[in-house]
Amino acid sequence: QVQLVESGGGLVQAGGSLRLSCAASGRTFNNYAMGWFRQGPGKERECVAAISRSGGSTYYPESVKGRFTISKDNAKNTVYLQMNSLKPEDTAVYYCAAKRAYISGTYYINQYDYYGQGTQVTVSS
Repeated sequence: QVQLVESGGGLVQAGGSLRLSCAASGRTFNNYAMGWFRQGPGKERECVAAISRSGGSTYYPESVKGRFTISKDNAKNTVYLQMNSLKPEDTAVYYCAAKRAYISGTYYINQYDYYGQGTQVTVSS
């Protein structure tokens, strides 16, 4: 069992930055690939970033590429999402997710095993 706790959300003006953190319980964090998802009002949940368990491979959809950066610190059992140049359309609840990974260099954009409770990000225009 893995428990995930997100933090770092809040209200920011368009063009601003936020860094989300996700702390994971357990001693086998380095066995998990991680992802960040978001769900805006009236929208489906989407993956906005994913990282392999080793941290060597990452994924971003076009909507956030060049603005968001995911990173993974296995020593601290923490995954981060640095969000720059935020736009009002980035407003959503952001969730981190963990997936048991048997291949070190693979990221995943769906079928995660665990999700956190979410943190609200609101970008004002």
